[in-house]
Amino acid sequence: MLHFPEGFRWGSATAAHQIEGNNVNSDWWRREHLVDSTISEPSLDACDSYHRFREDMQVLVDAGLSMYRFSIEWARIEPEKGFVSQAELAHYRRMVLTAREFGLEPMITLHHFTIPQWFEDEGGWRAPDAVERFVFYTKTVLPVLEGVEWVCTINEPNMVAMMAGGDGQGTTLQAFGQPGPDVNVAQTLLEAHRASRAVLAEAGDFRTGWTVATQDFQPEPGCEDIARAYGYHRDAWYLEMAAGDDWVGVQAYTRTRIGPKGPLPIADGAERTLTGWEFYPRALEDGIRLSHEMAPGVPVFVTENGIATDDDTRRVAYIQGALEGLHRAISDGIQVEGFLYWSLLDNYEWGSYRPTFGLVSVNRTTFVRTVKPSARWLGDVARANALAV
Repeated sequence: MLHFPEGFRWGSATAAHQIEGNNVNSDWWRREHLVDSTISEPSLDACDSYHRFREDMQVLVDAGLSMYRFSIEWARIEPEKGFVSQAELAHYRRMVLTAREFGLEPMITLHHFTIPQWFEDEGGWRAPDAVERFVFYTKTVLPVLEGVEWVCTINEPNMVAMMAGGDGQGTTLQAFGQPGPDVNVAQTLLEAHRASRAVLAEAGDFRTGWTVATQDFQPEPGCEDIARAYGYHRDAWYLEMAAGDDWVGVQAYTRTRIGPKGPLPIADGAERTLTGWEFYPRALEDGIRLSHEMAPGVPVFVTENGIATDDDTRRVAYIQGALEGLHRAISDGIQVEGFLYWSLLDNYEWGSYRPTFGLVSVNRTTFVRTVKPSARWLGDVARANALAV
């Protein structure tokens, strides 16, 4: 048995736009419904978790997990610039209280990719007052966060900056084939993160950080400098900028091999997931080690790790491999606070419902939840705080 540290946290993660449904004031909703949209299908009702969040939390608890990372939706809370919906603040406060009722430790993400349409119209993260708008939003949601310990300011700012590096239309939220990040947007996101952390530090005893999509850029022989240069502004810089934070989130799924001219295609014969990524559980260990290298002394939290597959036995195999690597990193002295599987539900994966990451399946018509064996398997690991090998 591989035993994890006492107090190690086990749970799962979701994001509002991907599960709530009808997030009509967001930029992604508008993008999904453009006449010439290149997005394959709209989110629509998603998993109807806006109304079924209590059921989702109960499923998580019944599986044996004790932490739930979810996001609150800026476009609902501030649907028009300067207008705050008290009803939506009350909704998200009910979610926090429900988590506490069930004995779940909530981790709240303030920004998970989507922004209000009015903010996009003003330039989004390129707007001259972008940082000030995020500070206003952070202050607005403080009543929701009362009694919460863990807060993520911005999810995967590296992916947000990479999306901004292109036209943002029809691209996926994964690095492969995307343009380089917009460095000005990256800097704005960093300033917004730090300003939001300052608001939270003044308001309460929060543990705050941001999460980074680590992409495990692996050099072919002789391409070490190329891989280092290619990866620095795509993930390593964001980890480095976490220095001084209370924690940094690592979100890992697969690797990217780097040759003389940059990313290489996945090798013929390699197992692929429903997203087309290589099945590569070791990506989590590599992401944790990179985080420790770039921001030594900053605790790591695995805020996302998972696999899109129709075969739940492969999901268990993937998590098993990822956790074995995580344990190796801990054994080498790296402080890792917890593991959150992505995702609790089969949800809307930014353009399609086809990639099924969930521990729980969701009927697209009735919204009935069905717990998969992998959820029970992970719950058993969590209860034992140990992994059989």
